[in-house]
Amino acid sequence: MKAVVFRQGRGLVYEDVPDYKTGTDEVLVRVANTGFCGSDHSLVKGGLVQDGYILGHEISAVVVEKGAKAYGPALGTRVCIRPTYCGTCANCLSGRQHLCRTGRRTAGIGDLPGGFAQFVKVYPQMLIPIPAGVDSRNAALAETFASALHAINCTGDQKGSALVMGGGPIGLSAVAILKILGYSPIVLFEPVKAKRDIALLYGAEHVFDPREEDLNSRVMALVPGGFDKTFECSGVTANVSRAITLAADGGQVCVVSVIFQPLEIAEPYLINFKEVRLTASISNTHQENIQCLNWMAKGILDARPLISDDEPLERLPAVYRERIDTGLAVKVMLRIGEEF
Repeated sequence: MKAVVFRQGRGLVYEDVPDYKTGTDEVLVRVANTGFCGSDHSLVKGGLVQDGYILGHEISAVVVEKGAKAYGPALGTRVCIRPTYCGTCANCLSGRQHLCRTGRRTAGIGDLPGGFAQFVKVYPQMLIPIPAGVDSRNAALAETFASALHAINCTGDQKGSALVMGGGPIGLSAVAILKILGYSPIVLFEPVKAKRDIALLYGAEHVFDPREEDLNSRVMALVPGGFDKTFECSGVTANVSRAITLAADGGQVCVVSVIFQPLEIAEPYLINFKEVRLTASISNTHQENIQCLNWMAKGILDARPLISDDEPLERLPAVYRERIDTGLAVKVMLRIGEEF
């Protein structure tokens, strides 16, 4: 089968790889679409992938083969793929299956080959059926929106004003879901105008280039007292400090982006004086994916405005060099098999 493979010293390469043989407890799916995630970029850019590994975890597909002992969705079922979990570790037993540390299996960003290929071999508990009315492109990006929903869920149920820092796919997804959930006003900080325009489409009341002069004071005039919730989705280390400055008394700051560099908080006493609550999020749950798919089925959530680049799989190495690594793309969607 055809796949895009990571090769040490070369990056992403389109090549032939051996067809999978399905084990007795495994399921083979034919990929329709796979989105290119920011984490894929980080792994390729940092060379943090084994030679020969196939990335790609934002997958929509159809079940085409099942092992003799494999349960789950029937042949022909349209599915998304999510990490599985052991069900016995402390995290699984406490309802945090996405943090499983024991038997976690992950396609495209872990131990199993991913969706930059014509087929993917997974386990049945990793499959989420796609409801009627949801096309393959929306379904492939349900995981992106689920990650934003998970960040919002990490801050609790209380609604109010919300600031999203960073208009990448997860930041824009957060804007859309905050709107659905009834937050207001919703403000986005993002330097790229095209991304600010998508945020307005998704329901943001105000969008700003974070480099504008006197922006903090202007924003505080719009939201007297500061923001109830802030979601740092940019990876800019200074934004954590800025989020605390702009937080309301009792406000929450959720670090959604994964930051690897040390960071400084300019006014750490504000955490005490305002009783700011700092939290963070990672990944998402099966149920959050299901919720986003259901919103898509009802027509109140549409992932397609995020797609800036629509490309066949064989173009991925070039698109990575020309559009992803240069920061020009918002979301690259790959056409791999028959779409639905």
